[in-house]
Amino acid sequence: MTLFGANGVRGIVNADITPEVALQLGRAVGRTFQGPVAIAADARSSSAALKAGVSAGMMAVGAEVVDLGTLPTPALQLYVRDHPGLAGGVMITASHNTQEYNGLKLVLQGGIEATREDEQALESFYSREITGEDWAGVGESRPERGALDDYVDAVVSQVDAEAIRKAKLKVCVDCANGAAGLTTPLILRKLGVDAVTLGADPEGRPHRESDPIPENLADLMSITPTVGADFGVAHDGDGGRAVFVDGDGNYIGGEVAGAIVARSILAVEKGKVATPVSSSSVLEETVEANGGLMRYTAVGSHEVVRKMIESKAVFGVEENGGMVFPQMQMCRDGGMALAKMLEIVAKGGSLAEQVASLPEYHTVKLRVECPDEHKTALLDAFARDASEEGYHTDVTDGLKVMCDDGWLLLRPSTTEHCFRIYSEAKDEAEARKRAEMTAEQANAHLAEIRGEVPREA
Repeated sequence: MTLFGANGVRGIVNADITPEVALQLGRAVGRTFQGPVAIAADARSSSAALKAGVSAGMMAVGAEVVDLGTLPTPALQLYVRDHPGLAGGVMITASHNTQEYNGLKLVLQGGIEATREDEQALESFYSREITGEDWAGVGESRPERGALDDYVDAVVSQVDAEAIRKAKLKVCVDCANGAAGLTTPLILRKLGVDAVTLGADPEGRPHRESDPIPENLADLMSITPTVGADFGVAHDGDGGRAVFVDGDGNYIGGEVAGAIVARSILAVEKGKVATPVSSSSVLEETVEANGGLMRYTAVGSHEVVRKMIESKAVFGVEENGGMVFPQMQMCRDGGMALAKMLEIVAKGGSLAEQVASLPEYHTVKLRVECPDEHKTALLDAFARDASEEGYHTDVTDGLKVMCDDGWLLLRPSTTEHCFRIYSEAKDEAEARKRAEMTAEQANAHLAEIRGEVPREA
């Protein structure tokens, strides 16, 4: 059985992820880590039930459970990093996925996400019958509520708090009624920022979908200029990501925000920057112009972190708004990303001005519904097309096709039943045309794969 995708175990609650699955996952985690384990959950309505199931499974095999309550994922990771007596951590979350989904992330000692090898070790236990301890060996659970304040204080300590306070900034923040609602308002308060909050109550049923993409951020994009905020920020469900809009409410892509942050970091410390192959060329161009080196990875925050550790990178960024600050910790961190952007704006001018100083690229993202059993065949079909046309390709993750005026990335999703299409060019119309043509070709290939039409010779 394959449990793990690009970011942990995810599935539809009470269909893919049932109480029985949660219990067995807990048993497998307890046997894999073999020591005390911290557990936390995001705010979605199903998280408490799944956390109870996973905790019960861990205790059944003798593990001590440290229950941190509801927290953003980076707060759990910081707690694990700062408590070396823990064998690891478990986060109950489906991050950006819609509310019918939930899942689990594994965190290793040191606070980093599990490697694929660690995930495979857990999967090997999951597939077995796991016998619990006798009554005397059953583990205990104890609550710990200090992780929230520790995380907030750590974020504030990483930036020039005095410069931010002097700038008297105003920010509109949308926490999607997720776990970041417990920490981001506190970070802003400690930094002296006037905050207008949306969805800051972590009630489990968000006022918008958890994924901070433009179509889900209409309220933030409208309210930010209305209230005169310097900029706006939106988190995903577990607070790992931060996506920005400028003072006029214009959405800023994750790589563009990442380029602004990378430029600031490279001004102090030259080094490597890691990012997935799906990231815009604005990041590479900015990094290289400021004395840095790019390192590309497969999609997934754990892939970025692994590459950062291997290459001793000074920064990592994902196109979805995930940023990794090794000075803080080796995980994507939405609270830290917001604090760093506050510092940059306080010292260097408005977010709109920062964006205007960067090279301009246009990326169009589409998705084609595709069942899991057809994903490999569809990718193979596109690889044949590229080979026949003589394009240079990169297979770090999916298929990236290099064009004269940009690139095209075709990637099967590991968390949803779809195929993702990314198209980038200097000209927006060209990027969109290429993406739409590729989506049409994907559907044509799928019809052939399903046997609805014969494959052309």
